[in-house]
Amino acid sequence: MAKPIDRPIFTVQKHQASHLHFDFRLEIGGVLKSWAIPKRPSLDPRIKRLAVEVEDHDLAYADFEGVIEEGHYGAGPVLVWDRGWYEPVGGHGSLAAMWEAGVLDLLLHGRRLRGRFALIRMKGRPRQWLLMKQRDEEARPDREMKEEGETSVLTGRTIEELNRAAKAGKLDAYRCGL
Repeated sequence: MAKPIDRPIFTVQKHQASHLHFDFRLEIGGVLKSWAIPKRPSLDPRIKRLAVEVEDHDLAYADFEGVIEEGHYGAGPVLVWDRGWYEPVGGHGSLAAMWEAGVLDLLLHGRRLRGRFALIRMKGRPRQWLLMKQRDEEARPDREMKEEGETSVLTGRTIEELNRAAKAGKLDAYRCGL
């Protein structure tokens, strides 16, 4: 999916580190602001997912798919579960103002995640946020994204296939710090 000119990107990476989780990343201020989400994002507006703010990543990391080598933070396979672009909505002002207020109201244009979502910082817990699907035409109450959520939107591979390819020497491992 090509990035529309002047549209900030988002990516969601499925990451099998010490525990399987999803990394939700938004382009904000020239970096990827990032959150670790213990369970896959939902299209059901009644479901709130914990999203723990983690370190920012370079924009080049948005399309990373491969294996972070053993001995490094986050070691394990990573695949691009979703990607696209987004626009801030909701009349909360600029993206910077939304960030400061701890309320990111977004319209996502991705392969799997589409429509309005909100990321809301929890009071008294500055690094903990909630990711929620808003009620709109893209909402899917009572439906979890299981079947379509196992493969990469870039390559169609699974976490297991990435692991096998790395062990067979057919996939370069990501070397942190290089």
